[in-house]
Amino acid sequence: MVAAADTSIQSILQAQRAFFQTGQTQSIEFRLAQLQRLQQAIVEHQAEIVEAARADLGRPEFEAYFEIASLNEVKKALKQLKRWAKPRRVLPSIEQFPACAWVRPEPLGVVLIIGPWNYPFQLMISPLVGAIAAGNCAILKPSEHAPQTAHVVAKLIRSAFEERYVAVVEGGVEVSQQLLAERFDHIFFTGGKAIGKIVMEAAAKHLTPVTLELGGKSPCLVDDDIDLDQTAKRIIWGKFINAGQTCIAPDYLLVKQAIKPTLVAALQQAIHTFYGDRPAESPDYGRIINQRHFERLQTYLSDGTTVAGGESNPQTRYIAPTLLDNVGWDDPVMQEEIFGPILPILAYDRLEDAIAQISARPKPLALYLFSRDQEKQQQVLHSTSSGGVCVNDTVMHIAVPGLPFGGVGESGMGSYHGKAGFDTFSHHKSILKRAFWLDPGWRYAPYTAKRLQLFKRIVTK
Repeated sequence: MVAAADTSIQSILQAQRAFFQTGQTQSIEFRLAQLQRLQQAIVEHQAEIVEAARADLGRPEFEAYFEIASLNEVKKALKQLKRWAKPRRVLPSIEQFPACAWVRPEPLGVVLIIGPWNYPFQLMISPLVGAIAAGNCAILKPSEHAPQTAHVVAKLIRSAFEERYVAVVEGGVEVSQQLLAERFDHIFFTGGKAIGKIVMEAAAKHLTPVTLELGGKSPCLVDDDIDLDQTAKRIIWGKFINAGQTCIAPDYLLVKQAIKPTLVAALQQAIHTFYGDRPAESPDYGRIINQRHFERLQTYLSDGTTVAGGESNPQTRYIAPTLLDNVGWDDPVMQEEIFGPILPILAYDRLEDAIAQISARPKPLALYLFSRDQEKQQQVLHSTSSGGVCVNDTVMHIAVPGLPFGGVGESGMGSYHGKAGFDTFSHHKSILKRAFWLDPGWRYAPYTAKRLQLFKRIVTK
């Protein structure tokens, strides 16, 4: 069975390499046509996509429609592709005269896209948009932990594209291992840090470039100069959508000590407003993806003091939206990315101390700051490093198609969305073209003293 799977993967790869070599994917018209096919397929299958997200993650219909947000990526690519793909002129230096130079984006070849389970459709399709726009062939590996969505991805892709152009390979860990054993021209992985290391190690054997979209403990800094109710609503929304299973969800709060009690009260009220007295019965609150993650999250519920939530049900994999007060930096809940509906609350007195605590830890995928103070905003922006920043909101920066999205340090490498996705899946080839009608002899041997002096002036001017 494993050997048969190996053969299937290798045959798909071989067919895609052969199709890529025909040059058909180089055509801008071809790429635009494929993006239009993808757009149409998403529209036609949207009900199935939403239902699959509800089945896999217990998503409310509203949040399930987040998966359809990949349509915005397609629309932007359709609108901007001709501009992205246009060669960029570069002015040669005077000693190159007569010459012209330019940079030409061209496709990499056959790429592998490995998706996660938390947004199992959107985070497969969004990078695919960049791969198609750049003119590549692609193999998609959806997460086996979201099986209903994986089936829908496979159905949609097979309805829209030939396998020799875009293919889907379903399966578990053994299929991922078989894929990673092959040589690709680029690997795009979204998931956790531990698997990201495995992907990078496998890619290194073939010197394959990688994009790693990982995660981390994204801090949320709260100053005392804020709109209290708006701040509380935006934090609670960003933390508890998809039951906290969002790579850029606020992982912990760092709150100015003076307003901590009032903010906690506002957060408690926001939870009640969103999900009612019994969040377990709310149609607007999701569930944990599987038992392994449920049990992992359960261990964090004993840290600190529970000031909201704390209830759980292993039969339905329900964990209430939970706020933890009196948490220490050394507690287990503060050691790894939580990736669930548990929000620790810590306090600070001086902004410099809060920044120092953030900077002492691995660089996060996102950083959030709530403050009206322009100087403090600039201080945080200049003194911290993170994949992205959102001021006075959470999560919403990911919804701006023109903003590159990606991590830094342990939260990932490379970026995508909009032109950044096109660039990720492109090689920017540098080209110099010279004429024959003038050829000064200063660079040719024999290297006389006069030519040496001329060359010194050229390189030191």
